[in-house]
Amino acid sequence: MKTYHPKKGDIQQKWWLVNAEGQILGRLATEVAVLLRGKNKPQFTPSLDSGDFVVVVNAGKIKVSGNKLEDKLYYHHSLYPGGLRETKLKDMLDNKPEEVIRRAVWGMMPKNKLGRSVLKKLKVYRGPEHPHQAQNPEEYKI
Repeated sequence: MKTYHPKKGDIQQKWWLVNAEGQILGRLATEVAVLLRGKNKPQFTPSLDSGDFVVVVNAGKIKVSGNKLEDKLYYHHSLYPGGLRETKLKDMLDNKPEEVIRRAVWGMMPKNKLGRSVLKKLKVYRGPEHPHQAQNPEEYKI
């Protein structure tokens, strides 16, 4: 008996459209991460990029549970001494809601070359419009 290992040419990649309106951030991110990695496919291989492209629309209309709007903090550093900056989730949703979803999904990806290449297939948009109509994304219900 031989183990089946798919080749790069055997993998079919689809485009999915996910509407984030009214969705809870963490639950949305797990579903998107599964689609990006290809874990929903029977030919999933951990060492290959067998996932699909995912377009997330209405990123500014996500929900969070509890006091996360005030308590959850995002950090970044300016690379200068004392340059650690923090931003509340509420401010991030007002300014860059795409970044909130991207960071949540990145937390569920492997931290290596494969994870970085998979994350490039995630397209997040603030409103309902997106420039990927030509790819015919299929709507994914969460």
